[in-house]
Amino acid sequence: MELSVKNITVAIEKKVILQDVSLIFPEGKRTAIIGPNGAGKSTLLKTISGTMKPRTGQVFLGGEDVRQMKRKMLARKLAILPQGMTAPPDTTVEQLVDYGRFPYRGLLGAEDAKADREAVAWAIDATHLADYRKQQVMTLSGGERQRAFLAMALAQQPEILLLDEPTTYLDIAHQLEVMNIITEINRKYQMTIIMVLHDINHALQYADEIVVIKDHGIYGQGTPKELMTVETVANVYGVRADFFTNSQGVTVLSPIELVRHR
Repeated sequence: MELSVKNITVAIEKKVILQDVSLIFPEGKRTAIIGPNGAGKSTLLKTISGTMKPRTGQVFLGGEDVRQMKRKMLARKLAILPQGMTAPPDTTVEQLVDYGRFPYRGLLGAEDAKADREAVAWAIDATHLADYRKQQVMTLSGGERQRAFLAMALAQQPEILLLDEPTTYLDIAHQLEVMNIITEINRKYQMTIIMVLHDINHALQYADEIVVIKDHGIYGQGTPKELMTVETVANVYGVRADFFTNSQGVTVLSPIELVRHR
């Protein structure tokens, strides 16, 4: 299902956060949204999800304006995992993941209880949390907790998954684990992944497509190889950097020094 944004401008009071942004996200691919702090990355994700209303422009999902879609129907097609999620006290992993089934429930409960159970079990397995399903979320490590919230989003069984800095505050091992799970979900289930990433090296390693935001607009969109150059890093971040290939054949960025222009 194709997701696109057309000429969206988003402002909070009088401050423009995004200006005349148009994008088409590749279906079934992993797209990383990167850029300096305050460029509008998270705002773009919230606007795509329908949780933030643009001043002008439209967001289309399968050719339909998301603002014209019923909330539960939209949530069956698109799920978002924001930053800073918390769970009610004493909530177990299984209970948390079950919250993700809200788009499939009415006033009288689940439309299909068996389908709910199967979706919850699938999401827990997909995030490698089977051994923690009865454990309270508050007792988990940071990485385990992030995987539990990821599982909750997956329980919606969306076609498109939006992730806002999914590795923030995680140590290097848990960052690797979360990014590998995201890649596994994309490859196994052809789920479209759109993720705001703070770490450029994560974008280089785990994205099929990169969108760079600068000055509240689109600086560029393309594959990591096409877009992520020494010039791009200098122009967008004001940093001179080297690129090299590691032992696994992955391109890695190494910052060297600040440059004046940005």
